[in-house]
Amino acid sequence: MSAKLPEPVQNLIDAFNRLPGIGSKMAGRLTFHLLQKSEYDVNRFITALDGIRTGLQPCEQCGNISDQPLCGVCREPGRSADQICVVEGPLDVIALERTALYHGLYHVLGGVLSPMDGIGPDQLRIQLLQDRLNKRQEIAAHTELIMATNPSLEGEATANYLTQRFQPLVQEKLLTITRIARGLPMGSDIEYADPTTLARALEGRNNL
Repeated sequence: MSAKLPEPVQNLIDAFNRLPGIGSKMAGRLTFHLLQKSEYDVNRFITALDGIRTGLQPCEQCGNISDQPLCGVCREPGRSADQICVVEGPLDVIALERTALYHGLYHVLGGVLSPMDGIGPDQLRIQLLQDRLNKRQEIAAHTELIMATNPSLEGEATANYLTQRFQPLVQEKLLTITRIARGLPMGSDIEYADPTTLARALEGRNNL
């Protein structure tokens, strides 16, 4: 915005503008929308922001965001401990839960392997996953590990690393590692799809 604004207003616009997907115009609209709200509504907004800063913690079992030691999924009765779906972040858990088709547990890595960015196995929750599988091994319980990392170079590399790391459990027949099927999204054209996507679509084909 070209007009000179009071510093607190400009600071809030700048804060909104730093959020992903919010441009300068939208940041300005959000700021002036808040300026028109009552003190009660603004305080509720501030309290909500403070809550995510101080009231959340990683789930002790899976690494998902939680306001208790265990997240809502891990606390939910009836969840199958025989399946652990490995995802990159909490938004992936939300997306998979919306399908209402999966009833196992999750493991949130907190990112993907990316040596260029200095992210290796120690920067992710891989050891926590190892500990979970070791506990399952102690009771000789079979587990399906579902790799649901994104179909990016980093996501594929992370899935491959985990597959290799847990091969001893696979060989002992205590673990099965699967990968979510990937293919063409609805409404897309084959001619514009990249070779990797087309290959995955062919590999994941089903009988009709």
